[in-house]
Amino acid sequence: MDMQAEIERLKAQVARLERQAQAAEDYIAIGNLQRAYGYYVDRARWDDAADLFARECTLEINGRGVFVGQERVRQYMHRFGPPQYGQLFNHMQLQPVIHVAEDGRTAKARLRALIQVGALGRECLWGEGTYENEYVREDGVWKISTLHFYQVFYADHEKGWHREPRPLVPQYPDFPPDRPPSEDYKVYPEFFVPPYHYRNPVSGR
Repeated sequence: MDMQAEIERLKAQVARLERQAQAAEDYIAIGNLQRAYGYYVDRARWDDAADLFARECTLEINGRGVFVGQERVRQYMHRFGPPQYGQLFNHMQLQPVIHVAEDGRTAKARLRALIQVGALGRECLWGEGTYENEYVREDGVWKISTLHFYQVFYADHEKGWHREPRPLVPQYPDFPPDRPPSEDYKVYPEFFVPPYHYRNPVSGR
C-alpha cells in the first residue's frame, strides 16, 4: 500500500472515530437532559424545567393537548404551583432508548416514567407512562424540542390499579392548549402501545 493511500485510510478512520465519540457524548448529554427534567419536576422547579426546552418546542402530556413554545411550557408548568408541605411529586425517568441523527443536530428518545403523586393525609397515587420525545441542538446545547408523554395508568395507592384505575387526565378548562391532542388513545385497563420512533434493532421491522 502506498503512503498516500495509507494516509487517506487513516484520515477516514479518524473521522469515523470522531463521529462515534461525538455520538456517545450526545447520548450522554441527552440522557442527562431528560433526567434533569425529572428531578426539576419532582421539586416544583418549574422555571428550571422550562429552561430545558427549545424556543420552538411543543409539550403534550396525557390528554391535555399540545402547548407550543417555551413560554407556554413555562405557563403550563407553573399551574402546578409552588412546593407544599406534605406534597410528593416524583417522576423517575427510566429505560431510555436514544437515537441521535447522523448530522448530530437532532435526536429522539423513548423512555418511561414511574410516578408517585400525593399529598399528606389527602391523596396517594401511582402512575406510569411512556415518553416519545425529540431533541435539538440549539445554541450549541441539547434541548427538548418535543415532549410527548402518554399516560398508561394512574391509580389510588390503597385501592390499586387492579381495582380502580383512573381515566385519561382531562384538559384544563381554564387553560386551553394551542392545539388539540395529536392522538386519541385509551389508558389502562384498555391496551394501547404508544408508537415507536425506531425499528426493531434486530429484525429491522
